[in-house]
Amino acid sequence: MVKGNIIVPEEILSFCCNGLQSSTSPPRAREPGEREEAPGAMASPSPARNPTEVQMSQLVLPCHTNHRGELSTGQLLKWIDTAACLSAERHAGCPCVTASMDDIYFEHTISQPSVSPAGQWDGRSGVGVGQVVNIKAKVNRAFNSSMEVGIQVSYEDLCSGKHWSICKAYATFVAQGPLGSKVRLKPLTPQTEEEKIEYSIAAERRRMRLVHKDTLKDLLTRSPQETELETRDGSGAVPAEKTRVESVELVLPPHANHQGNTFGGQIMAWMENVATIAASRLCHAHPTLRAIEMFHFRGPSQVGDRLVLKAIVNNAFKNSMEVGVSAEAYGQEMSVSRRHINSAFMTFVVLDQEGHPRTLPMVAPEPGDGERRYREASARKKIRLDRKYVVSCKQTEVPLSVPWDQSNKVYLSYNNVSALKLLVAKANWALAREKEKVRMYTLEEDKFLSFRIEMSVCITASRAFSLLSNLRRRHEWDSHYVSAELVQKVDDDDMIYHVVSQKLRHENKPQDFVILASRRKPCSKWDPYVVAFRSVTLPTHPARAEFTRGETLCSGFCIWPESEEMSKVAYYNQAMPGYLNYVTTNVAGLSSDICSTFEACEKFLLKNKEDLISRLQDF
Repeated sequence: MVKGNIIVPEEILSFCCNGLQSSTSPPRAREPGEREEAPGAMASPSPARNPTEVQMSQLVLPCHTNHRGELSTGQLLKWIDTAACLSAERHAGCPCVTASMDDIYFEHTISQPSVSPAGQWDGRSGVGVGQVVNIKAKVNRAFNSSMEVGIQVSYEDLCSGKHWSICKAYATFVAQGPLGSKVRLKPLTPQTEEEKIEYSIAAERRRMRLVHKDTLKDLLTRSPQETELETRDGSGAVPAEKTRVESVELVLPPHANHQGNTFGGQIMAWMENVATIAASRLCHAHPTLRAIEMFHFRGPSQVGDRLVLKAIVNNAFKNSMEVGVSAEAYGQEMSVSRRHINSAFMTFVVLDQEGHPRTLPMVAPEPGDGERRYREASARKKIRLDRKYVVSCKQTEVPLSVPWDQSNKVYLSYNNVSALKLLVAKANWALAREKEKVRMYTLEEDKFLSFRIEMSVCITASRAFSLLSNLRRRHEWDSHYVSAELVQKVDDDDMIYHVVSQKLRHENKPQDFVILASRRKPCSKWDPYVVAFRSVTLPTHPARAEFTRGETLCSGFCIWPESEEMSKVAYYNQAMPGYLNYVTTNVAGLSSDICSTFEACEKFLLKNKEDLISRLQDF
């Protein structure tokens, strides 16, 4: 498989793997081919392992590979599901079932190793017979009856000692009691700073999962009904009907878990099999699975069930195609009622000899449902691109002001909040200044100088959260703000403002910003109240000649309750180049403007802590 982008920032994904390294299995390489273990090297002592952590190592045998010598993706999915389930059951203490799986992007093919002309092993060729697949899984967060499990998959060549990443994923499991009843889970207590931030960000990922369907429906509602096929030459297009596949599988004891239910990984493997056949019928070649879209299991199946698996190519783009797959179960041969178990969407490419994606033929959808699936595939591709553009990139690689629209609002909000939480979790914050109750810290990184300023205030955390999340009142305490107009109320937690600040010293005109403000109440005692800010672009508010357009990449407030009437209020900012001189002047003690502004913030909070309007906004 070709290298793909993960749907969350690299730093976020790394948190699900912290603490997973041990002396019994080698650590993950940062980049393919960068690290090589020295034979006989003694491992350093490992930190205390998370009690939910599960490690699985599988030797790839001929029975695990396909006709090309590649490890079957279906087999890999079975291993992933098994390891994740064992981790979930360690925390739950009872049987668990797979509820959903987030997008999986495969970074490497899983094939026979090859040797370069210089005689060196080329890890880019992937995993073959005799190599080892290592899977590490641990529970990131437990909710009421469900939990998120983070999974990292890598492989190693036993001869060279090299290690390569295959994929990373997040799965949701549900604990089940007698007769399938739900079990209320005990809270998961994160220990390290990394685990605490992963615990917190898990709530944001859950939020994205819950609105995923609504995002697709909203995009389809606002999109034109005309499809791409109707506006281009359809001659030579392959009828989608020719790619249709239907297959039946009998669920036997080896396909089931210890509860008698069919393994989710086994169902995924069967679905991948029919999807590959459908993709092959379009391109008349052997396709490569590049990604699996987020999917949900709708219900269980048991030993003795017959599973009917159906697949069809929904849409073919220039270099990739989407295949839709469904699984239905029934109990007896003569049964007419079928239970919908799962639906999934898989993206395939066809690689040439150089490893580059080939151009694919067009698909002519069937009338009715076929045209609906065709349009939905285009919408899903647009959403995937939004996720890649907004969520996948590292903060240093993302354009500052990302265009905002209805289809990417969920991912922009996720990126906004998670970026601030990542900044909060950074180590090596250094105390730079202390003025009475105000403390200023700095964090020096390669491309950014970030600062944090904090103080304890005699106000409830919920009241401070309500006051500080309303940018229209910020001018009451921040002298840099002239005005803040609410441009759009996205929902109860996300607002877009047009902010005007004071004139810059080197320019004779004020600065303006278009800012997305995302607010989050805590889900548990580990979570602070969060108000995150980042720049976005709106067509209704382009840059204008009378202003200098400013941008902010990551800033905002975190508020922790210290007692019933005391809160710690902290403001974070990843300083942009135009703001750098102002920050360094304050850090060096040549100005006290930042400290004075924060002191004014305290006075504002104390003055308005009994404000009736603020009280009403808390509900």
